Amino acid sequence: MIMTVLFQFIAACFGTVAFSIMFYVPREYYLYCGLIGGGGWVICWSIVNYLNFSNITGTFIATACVVFLSRVCGTALKCPATLFMLSGIFPLVPGVGIYWTVYSMIMGDMQECSRYGRQTLCLAAAIVLGIIFVFEIPQKAIARIAGVFRGKRKRR
Repeated sequence: MIMTVLFQFIAACFGTVAFSIMFYVPREYYLYCGLIGGGGWVICWSIVNYLNFSNITGTFIATACVVFLSRVCGTALKCPATLFMLSGIFPLVPGVGIYWTVYSMIMGDMQECSRYGRQTLCLAAAIVLGIIFVFEIPQKAIARIAGVFRGKRKRR
């Protein structure tokens, strides 16, 4: 079990870093992008496989975690959170669902096309709602959390 989770994490980290390279993220942020993307994927994968929740629930929770960590890292490292968020969400994007939707459509199996299409749209909606949910957290709260990670606390 531990080896499976570790393999999933490492694979997602490499995939996220590869996407970061294609997205022209500066080199000093590759590690953070990889850790955020790998962590988000392990959260989603664990929720679906070990806690037996749906893909939609797992994707929503993992997206919320990825966006939260992206905002914290962006604030702590004084760079845009978008660098981490776009790269970190990469493992959660339902690309295979889009593939199977189009494949089923081309093959003429409209029932499967409808099923895959509906599932893909629900996963995309879960990603959007996860992003919106976390961006409602005030920046002051994120800055306070980021300050803890930097080792600095503001005095009142």
